[in-house]
Amino acid sequence: MTAATELDLARLDRAAAEDFLYREAALLDEWDLDGWLTLWAEHSTRYVVPCNDTPDGDPAQDLVLIDDDELRMRLRVERLNSRKAHREYPHSRTNHQVYNVVLGSPVDGDLPVTASFTVWRFRNGKASYYVGRYHYRLVVERGEPRIRSKRAVLDMTELRPAGDLAIIL
Repeated sequence: MTAATELDLARLDRAAAEDFLYREAALLDEWDLDGWLTLWAEHSTRYVVPCNDTPDGDPAQDLVLIDDDELRMRLRVERLNSRKAHREYPHSRTNHQVYNVVLGSPVDGDLPVTASFTVWRFRNGKASYYVGRYHYRLVVERGEPRIRSKRAVLDMTELRPAGDLAIIL
């Protein structure tokens, strides 16, 4: 980690982290998935949603609902933006609510950030919800915060009320 990176991370306070997470939520709610991809770091990215029964599960050895690297995220966005994603065409309306944002201490150039979330999904006259906790690793690239990794741990014991997980949490 360079001195400049340390300085940039030191300037990323809770208010700036909250603004960044709110911007991410707004892009997802606007279904601007291409814009959402721009919030990610350039290399070594990871988006994980573990199974409800193994919230601490390791994607390398445990079954998870989503385990996307940079390529898989791009393919997911491409599919969700097309008519091929039958579960999401026409697109659901969503409302991502982010709160209780807590910053950790920088580790190896990454800033750990946790936040609680509730995501409401409206589709075909039905409302469903996802509730849980985000675990981010943020970095600073070219003076801007970026997501190195995002882990969405669901507090729900089952997905039955929500039906499926065809949206991005």
